[in-house]
Amino acid sequence: MDKETEQFLKNQAKEIRKLTIEEIGNLGSGHIGGAMSIVDLLTLLYFHRMKVDPKNPRWEERDQLVVSKGHSGPAVYATLALKGFFPMDWLKTLNKGGTKLPSHCDRNKTPGIDMTTGSLGQGFSAAIGIAVGLRMDKKASTVYTIIGDGESDEGQIWEGALFAGFHKLSNLVAFTDYNKQQLDGFTKDILDLGDLASKWAAFGWFTQEVDGHDVAALDAAIEKALAQKEKPSMIVMNTIKGKGCNFAEGVEKNHSMAFDMEKAKEAIAALG
Repeated sequence: MDKETEQFLKNQAKEIRKLTIEEIGNLGSGHIGGAMSIVDLLTLLYFHRMKVDPKNPRWEERDQLVVSKGHSGPAVYATLALKGFFPMDWLKTLNKGGTKLPSHCDRNKTPGIDMTTGSLGQGFSAAIGIAVGLRMDKKASTVYTIIGDGESDEGQIWEGALFAGFHKLSNLVAFTDYNKQQLDGFTKDILDLGDLASKWAAFGWFTQEVDGHDVAALDAAIEKALAQKEKPSMIVMNTIKGKGCNFAEGVEKNHSMAFDMEKAKEAIAALG
C-alpha cells in the first residue's frame, strides 16, 4: 500500500469514528466499544478492498461482509453512509422508531448489509454458508466476516471453524476483533482464549495476527490471505475496544455506554 492510499484510509477512518460517535450520541446510548475497534478494518474493506456498488447493493458479483458481532452496527452504518449506500441523515435515526438502522445489522432494512446478525455465532455460520454457495455457483467473490473475541466463547464458532477448514473455503476471510474485552469484563478473566492464532491454525485455517488499527498491515494480511487457495483465512486483529473515543477507549465497562450529544461533540473535537 502506498503512503497516499494509507493516509486517505486513515482520514476516512477518522471520519467514520466521528460519525459513529455522533450517531450513538443522537440516540443517547449504544454499543460504542466494539463499534470503534473495527473502524479501521471497515474503512479498508469498503474504501479499498471490496468489490461493491452503492447504487446496486445486491449486485451478484459483489464481495460480501457479514459482521457476526452485529451490535457493531453503528460503525457499519457510518461506513455505508460515507460510501454512499444511503443518505447521511439516516444516521440520526439509529435504533429509533421506524428506522432503517436498527441496533443490530439487518439485511432486510439497511442497504449494503449482507446478512442479519446479532445472535452471536450465527453470523459466522451464515458467512460460511454464503462462501459455500458462491463456490457452488463458481463465483469469484470473496466473503469477509468479523467475529468478536467474546463471541469466540460460542461453540457455534468452533463448529463453523471445523466445517470451513475441512471444506477448504479459501473464498472466506475472517477477522477476530481481539480487543480483549467482552460485555461484562476482560476475556482473560471470563474465559481465557489463550493463543487464538494457534487455535485457528489447528482447525485448518491459514492464520495471521496483526495490529487491527494499522491499515497497511491489515491490507498486507488480506493480500496474503487471498493469494493462498488452500484454506479459509483467519486474521486475528489486536485492537483496543473503544479506539478513538476519548471517554470509551480502554475503559472496562465500554461495551455499551450512555452519553449525550455534548459528550459526543467533545469526543469528536478530540479526534481533530
